[in-house]
Amino acid sequence: MTLALTNSTVVDVETGQTTPGLTVVVDGDRVAAMTTEAPDGARVVDTGGAYMVPGFNDMHAHALELADPSGAHELMVAFGITGYRQMSGSDALLARRRAGDFAESADAPSLLQLPGALLTPLNAAGEADVRETVRGQHAHGADFIKMGMVAAAHYPAAQDEANRLGIPLGGHLPPTTMAEDAAAAGIRFIEHLGPGLGLLASCASNADEIRADLAALKAPRLPSAKLPFMDRVFAAILKRIVVNPQLRTSPEQVAIMRKALDAYSDERARELAGVLVDHGTWQCPTLIREKTNERGDDPGWADDPDLRFMAPRTRALWEKTATKATALPEQTRRVFHDLYDAQLRLAGVLAEAGVPMLAGSDVTGASWEIPGASLHREFDELAAAGLSPLQVLRTTTSEPARFLGRDDLGAVAAGRRADLVLLREDPTRSVAALHGVVGVVRHGTYRSEADLTAIKDRVAREHTAG
Repeated sequence: MTLALTNSTVVDVETGQTTPGLTVVVDGDRVAAMTTEAPDGARVVDTGGAYMVPGFNDMHAHALELADPSGAHELMVAFGITGYRQMSGSDALLARRRAGDFAESADAPSLLQLPGALLTPLNAAGEADVRETVRGQHAHGADFIKMGMVAAAHYPAAQDEANRLGIPLGGHLPPTTMAEDAAAAGIRFIEHLGPGLGLLASCASNADEIRADLAALKAPRLPSAKLPFMDRVFAAILKRIVVNPQLRTSPEQVAIMRKALDAYSDERARELAGVLVDHGTWQCPTLIREKTNERGDDPGWADDPDLRFMAPRTRALWEKTATKATALPEQTRRVFHDLYDAQLRLAGVLAEAGVPMLAGSDVTGASWEIPGASLHREFDELAAAGLSPLQVLRTTTSEPARFLGRDDLGAVAAGRRADLVLLREDPTRSVAALHGVVGVVRHGTYRSEADLTAIKDRVAREHTAG
């Protein structure tokens, strides 16, 4: 049935212009028309002047790693998320997508992109190995190649092979690879501002010394043998690391972090930003993920009311992790706190310089990360970094569309997908307005504020979000 959303205030996320009194006509999964009158026979919903924006996109998520992602998917939609980029994959997931397992649904966000397996010592232990892995993932239909624990010595081969095949490569920077060098080599996107020192290493006045110190560190012992069971062993190791990687930081690493933070320079950060802009290197900073890691000793995380959505075993794991973070030496905790302050500052410098940026949460698996809710926390952190309300709105709407090269997303307009969010207040004036979701249209299906509340209450009762 045709849907007519009357009395809507449509927001142009590019210009910030708001146009009240419009009727947005939805036919199937597309916006059919922008008019002032509802067509005959349409189901009419008076939005009461609500502000209409394109659906939110979480551009760094791991929902498909859950045994049953349905609860997380429903919760994401209830928070206005209509699309997400899955940041970890496998041949099995790629095969399931080819078979139609992730078809569009009103009950789940759209799966915007899917990679193959994370590049790790298991599949990227040498130049020939990493090239073979990149070729294989490309052949299996991966949308991009994601680096995880790739040695700096092997990164050039991965980048060269990806460039040759025309498949985007990005993810985590190897510890001793400078961001400006990766940008010049063709890296498409960098996640978590590194992670760790990452981009900040390039922003230190003693950057060459920091790079040398990082290179002198003893590499962590990780499995690399290609035995039938090693992928399961490595997956188990990664699962423990992902909860909070900071807990596995050595005193030597902490000392290098302190040296780099003490030498941070805004001038160097602006120079780096210029390089990233010149090469079109995207950033998905996932500030909320960095905050929950680096300030995991904050007892306030346990008071988050949105924890009601999570399974008791998940909450217990996160609480155990927080206890470990609290037990870290005071010097280490101080460095982590300062690291987050520097990352927040750097994100603001990058945004001011025009570095292309995406909003992402890094759910699920990481401590205190809740599907749907954590992307809203990311909005607040981006604002704290200095992004304007309109800039924050773009990081989750029009910028994902531009990053993906999709002309059917990122705007409320005739012919675009009918993935829409209705907000109580004007999101161009306040980032807080992004939290006031009073309606969602996903895949042509309208849900009122009461419907969204009912979904949240059910997920909370069943603890199915992760």
